[in-house]
Amino acid sequence: MSTTSVATEVRTRVLGSRDRFWRPEDFDGSPDAVAQALSRMVRSGDVRRVRRGLYWRGTPTRLGMAPPPPGRLADAVVGGTGSGPAGRSAALALGLSTQVARREAVAVPGRSPRNPGSVHYVSRAASTKRRDERLRPAEVALFEVLRDWDGLVEVPAADAVERIERLTSDGTVRLDRVARAAETEPPRVRERLRRLLVALGRPEMTDIVRPARSESVLRDLALAG
Repeated sequence: MSTTSVATEVRTRVLGSRDRFWRPEDFDGSPDAVAQALSRMVRSGDVRRVRRGLYWRGTPTRLGMAPPPPGRLADAVVGGTGSGPAGRSAALALGLSTQVARREAVAVPGRSPRNPGSVHYVSRAASTKRRDERLRPAEVALFEVLRDWDGLVEVPAADAVERIERLTSDGTVRLDRVARAAETEPPRVRERLRRLLVALGRPEMTDIVRPARSESVLRDLALAG
């Protein structure tokens, strides 16, 4: 294929798509011609370059191409399940904060990927149950918020519980899987989850979550309320 033909094919296929990732190997033609065509589309704002060899065609806005959802981004970069928003990105995703992080953060149940691009990846290599239980992004976000509840949640506790309850009611968050995945979470996270389960009216599920043994953890959480 000529360079012009390659450019035409790339542009036609990409512009005809919405909310999907593209890689150079998705197209026929020489790799250089495909890369040049995609680079031109990045400059024109028709696609967003996520990282080397990975592009996103989302919803065009006045501020540029909308970024991919964190969960889909993590799947595309890392692969597998058990990845989801971290930090302020997690609180925002759950509706527990309105603060937008300067840089999207994604927690992955393994090593942080090389060449991460514009995303900040947080390694949760010890949290292997997140992958085993095939947690969804919202479920991962809940664990990430439980790591730093006081620093991330900006709504009153009662409102936070109510919002999480809505996520469990509509099936976005599956408490049974979250409870089982807690096995490989830090003691502070497990203890916060146990208290959250009680607040959600599911005290029977605390039997699944191993309690914290550290007196300092229990004391700190008691003082925090």
